[in-house]
Formats: sequence, C-alpha cells, structure tokens
Amino acid sequence: MEEARFHADLLESKNEIRRLRERLYTTIPTVHKDLSLISLVPKWSRSGADVPLEEFFSSIEVSAEIGRWQQSDKITIGALKLTSAARIFYNGCPELHTEDVTWDSFTNALSQRFKDTHSDQFHFMQLQTARQRKNESPREFADRCTGLAQKFMRKVDVPVAQCIHGENADRMLLSSFVVGLGE
Repeated sequence: MEEARFHADLLESKNEIRRLRERLYTTIPTVHKDLSLISLVPKWSRSGADVPLEEFFSSIEVSAEIGRWQQSDKITIGALKLTSAARIFYNGCPELHTEDVTWDSFTNALSQRFKDTHSDQFHFMQLQTARQRKNESPREFADRCTGLAQKFMRKVDVPVAQCIHGENADRMLLSSFVVGLGE
C-alpha cells in the first residue's frame, strides 16, 4: 500500500515537472525596456548649435534598438527632446498627437518643416570657403568639412552613379580641407 502511494506520488511529481517545463519553454519572455538610454538623446530645437536633425533621429533609433523601445516610445521621447521652435511646431500639429501616428510620420513631419532651404551651390561655397578656426584641431576641421560636403552631395538610387557622386565629393572635400587648413 505504501509502495503504491509512493509510485503514485512519484508519477504525479514527474507529471508536474513535465508541465512546468512545458510552461517554461512556451511562455513568452518578458521584454524589459531600458529607458535610461533617454539621456543619450540630445535636445533638438533647430538652432545652429544643435546636432543635425538626421543625427537627432539616428540617436533615438539607435537608443530604441538597444533599449528595446517600441515605436510609440520613440515618438514620445522624440517629442520630449524637442525645444523652442521644434516644440512649438510639434504642439501645433494635431496629426502628430493621434493614436495611429507612426515614427515615419513623426520624422517626415519634422524633416519637411525643418529641411535645409539653402541650395547646393550655397553648401558648395560653404565648403570651398571653409577655413580652420583658431582653436579647432585638424580632425575637427575635417569633420566639419565632411558635414558640409554631405550637404551638397547628390543622393541617387543607382549605386554606380552614387559611387561617382561620392568620389567627386571626396575630391572636393580633400581639396577644400587642404586649402582651409591653418598655418
């Protein structure tokens, strides 16, 4: 009698272990968001001292990927980091406050509103006349020149043509960098 009860308890324990294993392997793992990465996202207002808008978006996207943020988190954090004119624009756009707003619509709205209105010729002249500033290192000057060159480089869908445009921009960049280096 005691042996039969022992076998029954053993069988029940084995079944319980099997059920627990199945539950363990079929349960969807809990994904935790890391919102501490918000501190990596700079504030953005469109002033000349701010990072470019594309870099602002990129910092949100990279932080979101690492921190496992959802699309709604990216929009909320992006909106929280807007200041001055950008914040006023965001507050005045009811389409950016709806439940079905997407990250793409958020970035498109800001990109359209705050796109650079200068012509390619303007940016080209900025690069051609760039000079190393007094306390600017050669590396910092090179980075500034690279940013200027990217502003007028054409973006095309044909890879070969894009490569040619890139090579031309690199030649102009190198020329402007060498001429603009301080003594």
